[in-house]
Amino acid sequence: MPRGAGAATAISPEAVIATWYKLVLELVRHTATYSPPVASRTFGYLGVTTWEIVAQFDGLTSLAGQLNDLTPPPVTDRSLDQAAVLHGALSTAVGKLFENTGPTGQRALKAMVEKLGAKVAGGLDPVLAKASLNQGAAIAGHILDWAATDGGAVVENMGFPETYALTDGPAHWVPTSPIRMQQLPLLPGWGKNRPFAMKGDRPCGLPPPPDYSEDATSAFHAEAMEVYTTVKGLTDEQKAIARFWSDDPMLSPTPPGHWISIFLQIADRDKLPAPRLADGLARLGVAVADGFIACWRVKFEYDLLRPVTYIRRLIDPKWDPLLITPPFPEYPSGHSTQSAAAAAVLTAMLGPDFAFEDATLAADGLPARSFTSFDAAAREAALSRLYGGIHYRAAIERGLEQGACVGAFAAGLKTL
Repeated sequence: MPRGAGAATAISPEAVIATWYKLVLELVRHTATYSPPVASRTFGYLGVTTWEIVAQFDGLTSLAGQLNDLTPPPVTDRSLDQAAVLHGALSTAVGKLFENTGPTGQRALKAMVEKLGAKVAGGLDPVLAKASLNQGAAIAGHILDWAATDGGAVVENMGFPETYALTDGPAHWVPTSPIRMQQLPLLPGWGKNRPFAMKGDRPCGLPPPPDYSEDATSAFHAEAMEVYTTVKGLTDEQKAIARFWSDDPMLSPTPPGHWISIFLQIADRDKLPAPRLADGLARLGVAVADGFIACWRVKFEYDLLRPVTYIRRLIDPKWDPLLITPPFPEYPSGHSTQSAAAAAVLTAMLGPDFAFEDATLAADGLPARSFTSFDAAAREAALSRLYGGIHYRAAIERGLEQGACVGAFAAGLKTL
């Protein structure tokens, strides 16, 4: 594997990548603006940054010209040190993307730059080390300039608009939380952001949800009743599934981070080399980022009310879902869309019957779960939202369909 003439770093390129990503998963937990859509965007740009460096060192295909509006990054002299270039790029990109993290996060960032930087530079000629770090920073700067034009770079007021007109009518979303900030929906314009790989007008759109009805014999009422009766009769296993995939902001790496974590665990277990690791992180980042753009566009197109609103209004005023209902419209399920998109990418990369164990939340007291395939994991993640009382069946099933469409764009990128 090319690493630069005379390179003698004490750490491999793949270790630099994995170490930075592990910190990012922690920063996502501790940065208040990092709702799932925002986290997905960051994973998208970090994946592209990582890939562009590895691709240059290994003579592989750039994503420039494949991803929307991405132009070729600065060309890297392959006599530079690959690990140092990666460290320079990721320290620059993570520092910018998490510039609003709190004091704890800032300290962790500073420590990472210094400690990992010392490992990277160890054994290198100082001139070579500096040139390599600077090249990484230049590539990251190129990607960050591209990111600044996508529509999602600025997140104000934690992602909640200062003003927003709710849609009239009983079918439409209304606040489900007593928190004052959450009386308006999260990131209503996110679906207008520039996608990474999706092409065309309204890519991966969906038909409307079942027609709203308060008639007890209607299909819509039946879907609400399914949520109601399912939550009232949850088994211990169903409760465990709901909590395992809940991935709440500030308490977890969020849903997109959960899938990044799954891939990092596999990469560590199977000792994936830098090109395979970077390829997976790039495709996965693109998939989850585009998944949230497509999902959010449809959410605000149909603006459907949540099960808790309908059930308390028409079925049982004292009913509570197992999980806290997120503050934005219901249809489709974001968990379904981004999980199916991630599964499509990983299945294309590693195969349809790839078994794995997911210990993402073991440190939080949630035991690891085993899966026979990525599709099985995505379907469990999607169904977890029914168990949690968060989504109707149509949002889950059609979200999975949307995710498969999104994932096909990412899986179709030319890299290796």
